[in-house]
Amino acid sequence: MLLHLNEKNIDNSSIRKITECLADGGVIIYPTDTVYGMGCDIHKMKTVERICKLKNISSATVNFSFICYDLSHISDYTKSLETQVYKLMKKTLPGPFTFILELNNKVPIFFKSKKKTVGIRIPNNTICRQIVKELGNPIMSTSIHDEDEIIEYTTDPQLIYEKYKDKVDIVVAGGYGHNAASTVVDCTEGEYTILRQGMGILEEYL
Repeated sequence: MLLHLNEKNIDNSSIRKITECLADGGVIIYPTDTVYGMGCDIHKMKTVERICKLKNISSATVNFSFICYDLSHISDYTKSLETQVYKLMKKTLPGPFTFILELNNKVPIFFKSKKKTVGIRIPNNTICRQIVKELGNPIMSTSIHDEDEIIEYTTDPQLIYEKYKDKVDIVVAGGYGHNAASTVVDCTEGEYTILRQGMGILEEYL
């Protein structure tokens, strides 16, 4: 199913349809403030494995990210943040950053058994944040890559739909995506280290 949503005028009935799909164990593709992502409810372990098979990645080695609604959502799934880390996240989120944080005991055991950390995102995109808010918990996220040798990410939701329409349950078309991913910031050591430079320029917030 292809659902068109306008970030400036979101149809609530479509959001409910998406979250019902997620709650039933569905897989969706959705826009963020960087690239399009594929995801599911973090509590649906069989669906997480389904995504791993779709992307031909190992659940033991893949770097999972959670899309959260706000900072209070983050504290539900990660250990207490250092004051400087919290201040940094408060300055930069919502925005094109992924923060690597330590998991706490509320995270589904599937994720804790694979790794002790997770990438946390609060995209500056109303569509995906409204999906998370309506669902009531984060969604797992992995980027939609392009098979082109030059273009790393697919930006056109129509092309994404043509490729994945028989593999996922809903493709949410929310306009063209970007061809650059988020900046990944490791905060597990108390201070921050940039692991991947993406769209977000951290120095602009310091």
